[in-house]
Amino acid sequence: MVLAELGGSISRALQQMSNATIIDEKVLNDCLNEITRALLQSDVQFKLVRDMQTNIKKIVNLDDLAAGHNKRRIIQQAIFNELCKMLDPGKPSFTPKKSKPSVVMFVGLQGSGKTTTCTKYAYYHQKKGWKPALVCADTFRAGAFDQLKQNATKAKIPFYGSYMESDPVKIAVEGVERFKKENCDLIIVDTSGRHKQEVALFEEMRQVSEATKPDLVIFVMDSSIGQAAFDQAQAFKQSVAVGAVIVTKMDGHAKGGGALSAVAATKSPIIFIGTGEHMDEFEVFDVKPFVSRLLGMGDLSGFMDKIQEVVPMDQQPELLQKLSEGNFTMRIMYEQFQNLLKMGPINQVFSMLPGFSSELMPKGREKESQAKIKRYMTMMDSMTDEELDSTNPKLMNESRMMRIARGAGRQMREVVEMFEEYKRLAKVWSKMKGLKIPKKGDMSALSRNMNAQHMSKVLPPQMLKQIGGMGGLQNLMKQMGSNKDMMGMFGGGDK
Repeated sequence: MVLAELGGSISRALQQMSNATIIDEKVLNDCLNEITRALLQSDVQFKLVRDMQTNIKKIVNLDDLAAGHNKRRIIQQAIFNELCKMLDPGKPSFTPKKSKPSVVMFVGLQGSGKTTTCTKYAYYHQKKGWKPALVCADTFRAGAFDQLKQNATKAKIPFYGSYMESDPVKIAVEGVERFKKENCDLIIVDTSGRHKQEVALFEEMRQVSEATKPDLVIFVMDSSIGQAAFDQAQAFKQSVAVGAVIVTKMDGHAKGGGALSAVAATKSPIIFIGTGEHMDEFEVFDVKPFVSRLLGMGDLSGFMDKIQEVVPMDQQPELLQKLSEGNFTMRIMYEQFQNLLKMGPINQVFSMLPGFSSELMPKGREKESQAKIKRYMTMMDSMTDEELDSTNPKLMNESRMMRIARGAGRQMREVVEMFEEYKRLAKVWSKMKGLKIPKKGDMSALSRNMNAQHMSKVLPPQMLKQIGGMGGLQNLMKQMGSNKDMMGMFGGGDK
């Protein structure tokens, strides 16, 4: 998950407060000081941090709170709301519509990951049913067209550019016209960047913008620049009508908070964040779920959406039926591993689950986990149908395990380890027995029908404690049923 250090520090501060016997002024101040320190270390602007602290203290007046109030939850909710306010400019960006051509122009400094981000943006929309196309109007950087061509070919997205033409405006206009004729509904124009803000860059951007009349201008910004982001975003916005921002390289920089807060201060909403070099390491930025994940509170709506993406509609009722029966077989485990691998980076998926702090999946470990899942699947490929469909763990004796190990080219201890994992998951799955299945059989309806009692059985005790016990869990389930946008643990009201 992005900003793992910041999320871990804030989660620890809230955890220490939750562990306190009595919530008094000192406990509140200690918690706020810890959060303030974490935000400043992540390069968030001092003024924003100071304002946040002042606002929380105004909201949480311990002397005025009656004895019956849950002070912990009131403090947590105030922190959640203030972090959301810090990152939310309060206005949505332009959203492209299918079957109606939209032109989206990308701007930013050289080295910000603009060309890669153009392809990720196109690939994301392609998976959702759009017909994207890429136009390379960057004639300044040697190799820009080659890079875009390579990326687009890999993602099977049509592209346009020229090795001969040096006028970016001409290329942009020709590319846009061509793809409009080809009925592409999302035409992405990649423009030149420079090493620093300069007159030539802004003039070129202005000309391309005037010629192509984009529906949306996206400013791509490198998260590692921290507070310098504020001046950058403002300079770009003064030259072209920046309507949205994508923050890149959020996987390797603890100081990404500066970029996030500075961009929010320029009143252009962040719509995506880049969390790695691969095509699928690209997340929609939605303030409430993002802050919720930052605090270790998960984003169950995002998780359910991912499940819906990878489990075809016709297979959903069958999966939900198996869930309600509580019978977990090796075949079901194999299918769920397949689905998990399709969901994208494992650390991204895990951070959507309540109580899973991003620190539980440190950088580098996700590849190890992914490799382990693939190893388990290879071993299961060596199993018979009887073994895969059995719910009786006693069926698996030593000779069968030896045969599986030989067939998969793995060691016996690895097969034993896989069965231990199976037993652990079967135990969790059995606790879902009797779950009320929605008539339509869809995943989002399931999330609304899951009750706190079922969830409390499944979640490990330490997670349940982090969410705020049974009361916090009931609050979370209520939010899941009432509003998709309120999936953040402590979200309040519509966006």
